Amino acid sequence: MNDPHIFSHENVLAQLETAEFRNGYYVLKFYADDLNRPSSRTTARIAVFYLYPSGGTMRDSTFQLLFYDSRYDTYRGFHPPDRRGTKS
Repeated sequence: MNDPHIFSHENVLAQLETAEFRNGYYVLKFYADDLNRPSSRTTARIAVFYLYPSGGTMRDSTFQLLFYDSRYDTYRGFHPPDRRGTKS
């Protein structure tokens, strides 16, 4: 069984299908490592992260920039789910 809280490209895409969209970002939840980054393995804590598709950036729960990934950048061709009407 796939744990949706393990950070991977596939789990980002899966969470985007149902994630809350507000103020231009998606609210995602992943296991967090000791440095509060999304973890690709199970840890003791699940944290909230924010994905901004208009820039392909992932931020932590205090909106600190964690990384940029062109796979999630709408200016590089990423097409997130259509979320019109969901707290934007």
